[in-house]
Amino acid sequence: MAIGGATLGSMRVGYLDMFSGVSGDMLLGACLDAGVELEQLEAALEPLALDGVKLRTETVSRHSINATLCHVEVPDSAPHRSLTEIIERIESAGLGATVTDVARQVFERLGHAEAKVHGTTIDEVHFHEAGALDAIVDIVGTVWCFETLGIGALHASQFTLGSGWIETSHGRLPVPPPAVMELVRGWQIRDSAVPVELTTPTGAALVTTLARAQGLPLDFVPDHVGYGAGTRQLEEQPNLLRLVVGDSREPAQQLAVVECDLDDLEPRLFGPLADRLYAAGAVEVHWVPVQMKKQRPGVTVRLLAPHETIDATTEVLFNETTTLGVRYWGVTRYTLARESIEVDTSFGLVAVKRVRRRDGRVELRPEFDACRAIAEARGVAVRDVVGALTAELARLEPDPDLEV
Repeated sequence: MAIGGATLGSMRVGYLDMFSGVSGDMLLGACLDAGVELEQLEAALEPLALDGVKLRTETVSRHSINATLCHVEVPDSAPHRSLTEIIERIESAGLGATVTDVARQVFERLGHAEAKVHGTTIDEVHFHEAGALDAIVDIVGTVWCFETLGIGALHASQFTLGSGWIETSHGRLPVPPPAVMELVRGWQIRDSAVPVELTTPTGAALVTTLARAQGLPLDFVPDHVGYGAGTRQLEEQPNLLRLVVGDSREPAQQLAVVECDLDDLEPRLFGPLADRLYAAGAVEVHWVPVQMKKQRPGVTVRLLAPHETIDATTEVLFNETTTLGVRYWGVTRYTLARESIEVDTSFGLVAVKRVRRRDGRVELRPEFDACRAIAEARGVAVRDVVGALTAELARLEPDPDLEV
């Protein structure tokens, strides 16, 4: 599955419209309604050896909208299973590297949320509702379905959480449950007066692991729509999840801006700080000059990082700087599709970045490190090599259809 990757040219993109929340069975139903064959899904899940588990679908109507309701029938609806047991079962099933890896990430994300909420470690977490056989089917099945649909990037609407109370193995909990609130940290949410749980931990873990951004992707042209039904009939609204699949050129990422202000950090420490932040998962690190209280000059340390690395990057800021507080918020980063290739030039084989612009034009740009190496080897100015290579590459006709 190419979720999180980037290709030149159009990309198959999925958009989840979560106007009535999201759950594992709703995701499966939406994928099946969008074109995945039930028999194929059943065959894909067979290596998991989930004895007694059966899948069944039916077409239902929710406020006059036809949708697919996927029933996952299991013999033991809520056994206690450790994360290690679940991952071992998935990894031993031979499902393919991508499906196995992404499903593991979903369960680990779920495990970290449960551990944080209940004040324990992920190794000590024993899944109850989330560790049941139906959740294994929901998570592995959804990951497999997205790969089968060819979805290279997933976008999502705001989360609709619901309200009220639910009974769980941990007792009576408010809606949204604490694990759901932990999972959607950094994501946009919207209130709902509907007195039921609309977003489940399994659904939240899947979406926050798989989705790259919130909101409709730019240049999005839909061609398939699937509706996955929830089990409840809601009077207030259709209890449905809408999956829209289409093409888009512009990849995007859902990231967090993490920052703090400093006015007393020794300048030589900024270099090692950047190294530690990148090692913790940051994708960009910047120093921004600011004026702080008492007219002191200072520096804002600002970084972009995936949501799952917020805790790690924040820990680096507290350990490596003098800050007493860190702030963060979610952002969407759009990037042009690009790939690294080698091009035969008058300087020999040169590392080149090929970039597709939003209007469809393809540009070839020499990698700076390659230009510097050539300049050092030939004893000439780096800017002369950059200029010569840029001009030479501009005269080439790059293949617009080649993908990463």
